[in-house]
Amino acid sequence: MQTTVPRVALHVIGAFAAASFAWAGAAHAQTPAPQTAATAATASQSATPPVDPSFSAWTLAQLCQQNDQVAQGQCVGAVRGLIHGYQYGVLFLAQRTSPPAGEMQRISLCLRDVPVSQIVQEFVSDATQVSPDALKATPAEVALLGSVHSRHACT
Repeated sequence: MQTTVPRVALHVIGAFAAASFAWAGAAHAQTPAPQTAATAATASQSATPPVDPSFSAWTLAQLCQQNDQVAQGQCVGAVRGLIHGYQYGVLFLAQRTSPPAGEMQRISLCLRDVPVSQIVQEFVSDATQVSPDALKATPAEVALLGSVHSRHACT
């Protein structure tokens, strides 16, 4: 059980780090809507936070499948941001904790000489195997990092 708790913590922190790096710039440009008592109660009761429909796995997959240069640039930027955020999160965690032996290697991504275009193709391929409803309910960072980790884990 001891190795399970740090493993879960590493995944959660990595996902939050990826999301925070990817959306750090957007946070300054947006003003949140006022929260009523009813929406605050509903949000606190849900087990998982709602998926932002503008950045769901479905949205990212649709963006990455477009053939125009603007969409491709946005896709590559999102993919790079998520991966770098995750890797910085793993590095940050490694510097501040003492994980079990081999745990950092297990959660790290080995992407030496892997072009971003290959990562995008793999993600789009994985996304086509999942129902659109499931993709719409999945955060983009979770789907992308899951796809990348399934092929490029350091284990």
